[in-house]
Amino acid sequence: MLGPTVRGSTLTVAGSNASPVGGPDPANSGGSSAPASSGPYGSCPAKPLRTGVPKSTILAVVVVLIVAGSAVAYEIVTSQAPGNPCAAFTPDELGANPKAGVVSGDTTPHFANATSVQGSLPTLPFGQVIQVVAGENFWGSLVGQLGGNLTSVLSIVNDPNADPHEYEANTSDAAAIADANFIVVNGVGYDDWALQLINASKTPHQEVLNVGILNGVSVTGGIVTGNPHQWYNPLYVNHTLLAMYGDLVALEPSATKVFQQNFANLNTSTGGGAQGVSIDQLYARANQIRDEFQGTVVDSTESIFVYLANYTGLDLISPQPFMEAIAEGNDPPTQSVTQFQCQLESGNVKVLVYNIQTVTPITTSLKAIAAQHNVSVTFVSETIQPPDTSFQDWMYGQYNQLENALNAYQLGQ
Repeated sequence: MLGPTVRGSTLTVAGSNASPVGGPDPANSGGSSAPASSGPYGSCPAKPLRTGVPKSTILAVVVVLIVAGSAVAYEIVTSQAPGNPCAAFTPDELGANPKAGVVSGDTTPHFANATSVQGSLPTLPFGQVIQVVAGENFWGSLVGQLGGNLTSVLSIVNDPNADPHEYEANTSDAAAIADANFIVVNGVGYDDWALQLINASKTPHQEVLNVGILNGVSVTGGIVTGNPHQWYNPLYVNHTLLAMYGDLVALEPSATKVFQQNFANLNTSTGGGAQGVSIDQLYARANQIRDEFQGTVVDSTESIFVYLANYTGLDLISPQPFMEAIAEGNDPPTQSVTQFQCQLESGNVKVLVYNIQTVTPITTSLKAIAAQHNVSVTFVSETIQPPDTSFQDWMYGQYNQLENALNAYQLGQ
C-alpha cells in the first residue's frame, strides 16, 4: 500500500521555490520583499524572500508519511488475513493434555466360533506333514514355529514393498488354498480374497481359522473393534497362538507332545530356540515401554499402531478419519490433514509412527513436517521385513526402534 500523496492541500514543490499551497504570494501580496539593488548593469528587481520549506525537510516528511502509510497497510492486510487454522482445534485435539492409552475392545477369545471345518475333520497319522496356507506371513511365521517339521507353510502376502490392503489373488493362490489342510486368515476385511477362494474351492475336511472372529473384531467395528491389524495387539497374538495350537492338535493328535514342546519353546523366555526372541521376551519389552513412556503423545500415519499404542499406554492422538482413510487407500478428509499437521507443529507430539507400506504424498509431507519440528520418526510395516525373519524378531526390532525414538525426544530435552 502506498503512503499518502504529498500534494493538494499539504505540500507542493515547483521550480526552485516552494510555498505553501493557498499561502500568500510574495510577488503579489503586501508582504515584505528585499529592496532593489543597483549594480553595474543598472537596477535589478528585488528577489522575493524564501518563505517555503527546504527540500531536505520536504523529503524527510515524505519518507515519514510513506513509512507510516506502509505500516497502516500492513495492519490492514494482517487483520483481513485468514486466522490460524490450528486455532480451530481444542488443546486436547492437539495433545496438550496427555493421557495414557488403555487396552479396549473385546479381550476374550472366541475359540468355539473361530475355526470352521468343511465337513468332518480327519485324523492325520503321526509324521504326516500338514499343508498350511496363511494369508499373511506374520501368521505364517507363528503357525510354522508351532508346527515345526510337521507343517509346510505357504504365506501368500509377504512382499515388503506392497500394501497388503490392496493384494489381488491369482490362480496359484487358488490352487494352494484348495490343497491345504489348514488355512489361517486374518479376516476383518484384510484378506477377503482368501475367504472368497476358500468358499469357491469348498475343499472337504479343511480347517480354517479366522483370527478376526477369534478376537471379536469385525469390519462393522470402530478404530479398535474393527481394526484389522491384530498382530500388533499382544493379547490377540496370544489368543491366536492358542487357537493355532488347538487346531494343529485336532488335525494330528498323535503329535500333541511335539506341538506342546514347540509351543513352550516359542513362548517361554528360557526357550527361544531357533526362532530367537521368545513371545515372553517380546511382550516384556512392550511392558517396559509402557512403564517408561506411558502418557507420551504420539501420532501415527495409519491405524496399524492403535493396538500397540493402547497396550503400551502411549497417547495416540492422530485423527481417526485420517488413519482409517490411509489404511483403506483413500484420501483423508482435508480437516483431518490440517489437524494432523497442527499436531506435529504444536510441540506436543514426541514421536511419529510411520507405516512404510501405506505411503502417500500426504504421509510423506507429514513426515517432513515432523522432522522440521523435532518430532522423532519411527517406522513400522504391515508384513515381516525381511520376509525370512521370525515374527517375534521382526516385532522386537520395531519395539527397539520405537523405544529409541521415545528416548531420542527425552535426550533432546
